[in-house]
Amino acid sequence: MLRAVAAVVVGYVVMFATIFLTFSALYLLLGQERSFQPGSYEPSLLWNAVSFALGIGAAVLGGVVCASIARAAKPPKVLAGFVLILGLLSAVPVLMAAATPAEERTGDAGNLDAMMKAKQPAWVALANPFVGFVGVLLGARLRRTGA
Repeated sequence: MLRAVAAVVVGYVVMFATIFLTFSALYLLLGQERSFQPGSYEPSLLWNAVSFALGIGAAVLGGVVCASIARAAKPPKVLAGFVLILGLLSAVPVLMAAATPAEERTGDAGNLDAMMKAKQPAWVALANPFVGFVGVLLGARLRRTGA
């Protein structure tokens, strides 16, 4: 039981850390002009596309780690469910704020400032939990098959 709980927690921490680090690196790589649409904090199409790839990669990694620690099929399913539920709950404020216009971007925006002011599109907020869900299950399956 303790191994299963640890597997879920460590899998989630790995996902969180991977997302934070890769998104920070992506922002530094792209810069604010290619990360956002001109003059706003709305993410660019490039940002949205790459963020899905990074998100699925982080979820797969989390699934692999969870399955490796657990050595059982159920904990990765629990992690996938947790990612789905938490993701959908996190989408609620994004959906509620969808009617308000994004803040105008003037001057340079540092990484933390950009994270706080970015206005995620509603469709991205709704798609991400499902991307994470599928990614965790895929990662667990890859671990079980030894691929």
